[in-house]
Amino acid sequence: LDRNQENASVCAMSDPRLHLHGDLRHHLIETGIAQVDGGGVGALSIRKAATQAGVSHAAPAHHFPSLTHFRTAVVTEGYRRFAASMRAEMARAELQPRPQLVAACRGYFAFASAHPGLFDLMFSTQPFVQADPEFWSAQYAAYQVLSEVSAPYGRSDPAGRRVAEMRIWSFIHGFSGLAVGKNVMFSDPAELERMIDVLVPDFATPAQA
Repeated sequence: LDRNQENASVCAMSDPRLHLHGDLRHHLIETGIAQVDGGGVGALSIRKAATQAGVSHAAPAHHFPSLTHFRTAVVTEGYRRFAASMRAEMARAELQPRPQLVAACRGYFAFASAHPGLFDLMFSTQPFVQADPEFWSAQYAAYQVLSEVSAPYGRSDPAGRRVAEMRIWSFIHGFSGLAVGKNVMFSDPAELERMIDVLVPDFATPAQA
């Protein structure tokens, strides 16, 4: 290397913005999550995410050719965290149907409370890249949690299981949406969690064999 090339290499190694390129995709997704949690579904912007990352507006195109691709990646990460939140609560609960169901509902609510904008985006009518395998995999993993905790509450046939899933999902999704939107009578998160503990056993009774 001549001196000019050597100096350029040293500058590149010391520039934190260039170090970021190695993990730019992850950084942009994290920024996207912060955007929607702070400003709502419409706040998602690749250009603003690039600016915050200290890269050119063209740099994200390698990872996200369009806003739809960016939105899909953000939501995919959202589903991963969503499933992890439910699984974490379930891991601390008794291995019985009701405690596992209550725990999953608590994890569902905890995620919605921690990421209100991301929660809204995940269940919005915004366009996503439907053919993205990671998107489907993350979405399915979250659904599997619902399927597992609902299974003891429905009949053994597919239709019965589906009814149980829809009843439980309708309850916790509606409850979480109301809580995140500040449309319930209690604003204290601890009180809301106690309400979940009371309401779930009232409406869901394990099916008889």
